[in-house]
Amino acid sequence: MNSFHFDGRVANAPVLTGTGDRAVAKFTLIQNKYAGKTESGEKREKVVAIQFTAFRGLAESIVKHAHKGDQLIVTATVENNDWTDKDDVEHYGFSFIVNDFDFGAPGAEKRALLDQRRGEAA
Repeated sequence: MNSFHFDGRVANAPVLTGTGDRAVAKFTLIQNKYAGKTESGEKREKVVAIQFTAFRGLAESIVKHAHKGDQLIVTATVENNDWTDKDDVEHYGFSFIVNDFDFGAPGAEKRALLDQRRGEAA
């Protein structure tokens, strides 16, 4: 089985459908990549955005703990997501399925939440 690692920031709050064995989370990770320089010598970046799908316990954990802006490091596999529509036109795509993940640096939203909790505890 082919797998890959990707790290990026959570673009928006992950979305959960179902619970338990039927839990599915979808979320997008974004990463800014170096894309050369402009003619004036300024650095250019391009945004890479990949949508991931997680299932069951991984899905519930990601939705519960990941906030917009948080860094996630995922190990995922790629699966074909091909389908034929009602007009017999074939569509080809891929799904990136999360096998494991770790949290990296918290985003601004989570830092604000943590600061608020510290203030309430003091």
